[in-house]
Amino acid sequence: MVTSTVTVPSGGAALTGDLGLPAGARGVVLFAHGSGSSRFSPRNRAVATALREAGFATLLLDLLTEDEDREDEATGRHRFDIGLLAGRLAHTVDWLERRPQTADLPVGLFGASTGAAAALVAATARPRRVSAVVSRGGRPDLAGDALGLVACPVLLVVGGDDETVLDLNRRAAGRLSAAHRVHVVPGATHLFPEPGALEEVAALAAGWFREHL
Repeated sequence: MVTSTVTVPSGGAALTGDLGLPAGARGVVLFAHGSGSSRFSPRNRAVATALREAGFATLLLDLLTEDEDREDEATGRHRFDIGLLAGRLAHTVDWLERRPQTADLPVGLFGASTGAAAALVAATARPRRVSAVVSRGGRPDLAGDALGLVACPVLLVVGGDDETVLDLNRRAAGRLSAAHRVHVVPGATHLFPEPGALEEVAALAAGWFREHL
């Protein structure tokens, strides 16, 4: 296992990420965190650990710079800017393609909350490179018209007790033309803190990426 902190250029921004590369990786999964979160999200890091154990490289990325993050904490200006976040994910997919260690690996996107919408939009921007998307408690509805343009398989994982988000996911799924599935984790709420809930998410994600990457 090789781990490193990396810097990804995106327009005029320099984004910080944590790259984990197991030997013989079968693909690489790029994480898009939700609003108000970062690459240090304990939930995403737990899922990333499980994916590396399943043989996938992972890249947990801060989609905002430090200055933008401070501004966002005060104003909330950037966290719902799906176009900005999706563009940075697409640039990161390009960056992965330029690196010798990841150039030949199929790419999956794992999005949480608003990061799920950004992942779906990014998938439409890089259809040749993005092979699958997984959403955890996401807001795919915020991807808007891009939903109908997604070409890769999509897994939407939602807590059974996260009723509003579950309804939004089911509505968004109805707009997807690509292969997709909505998986409901019984009794789980938005952040999946219940015993075994996050482990189920990780197992589902590993299975989806194993099948489609």
